[in-house]
Amino acid sequence: MESQIIRPGHLTTDQVAQVLGTSPGAVRNLVYRGRLTRSGGTPRRPWFAAEDVAALHAERLTRRVA
Repeated sequence: MESQIIRPGHLTTDQVAQVLGTSPGAVRNLVYRGRLTRSGGTPRRPWFAAEDVAALHAERLTRRVA
């Protein structure tokens, strides 16, 4: 299904959803709220920087523990 070549260090919406344990719709909501920024791709198939996703994931984990 992934016909587009993704730059190293970037993730698709589906991959971000898998890392965060959410749905693609929730990822789009994170973008809308300004919690996650697109770093390439197209409007329909955005890419996200892996380090931004990792930082968001770490933040969510620390909130759960606290």
